[in-house]
Amino acid sequence: MTMQTTNHPVTFHPDPDNTRLLRDAFGRFPTGVTIVTAASQNGPVGITANSFSSVSLDPPLVMWAPDKGSRRFPYFESAEHYAIHVLSHEQDALCHGFARNAHAFDDLQLTENRHGVPLIEHCLARFECQRVAAYEGGDHLIVLGRVIRAEMRDGDALTFFAGKLGQTAPK
Repeated sequence: MTMQTTNHPVTFHPDPDNTRLLRDAFGRFPTGVTIVTAASQNGPVGITANSFSSVSLDPPLVMWAPDKGSRRFPYFESAEHYAIHVLSHEQDALCHGFARNAHAFDDLQLTENRHGVPLIEHCLARFECQRVAAYEGGDHLIVLGRVIRAEMRDGDALTFFAGKLGQTAPK
């Protein structure tokens, strides 16, 4: 069944034969776009992710959920320290680069924190995290991290909606 562009709802029961419909329905929730980075035995690695959310202010906690089917999953499954970078609308090339390549750091001004985690500059926000827990989440792993350092700046956000990148600008 293909998603139609009408004002009539498409109702379905999610099952293995209609995962595209469920993905399309999930895509109706606009999200920001992040790149999560970590150190690894193969050098710095990164992955594009939109499964990110704040969880708690006290203690400062965030979550993200890497796909267990990703070739990069082993890097992030075991990472004790990592950074989540919230992308600005000007960083869509980074989004595409890290979606294709775990080592897409080539033309970036790259620094590392004291845990060896690669840090990308000029993001709207960056959260340097220490892993505190991980939970099974179907085909994803839900990773809970304590924010140990944060940075933010003004700008317009890169967003993901209905399978397309866009821009959200503050008023």
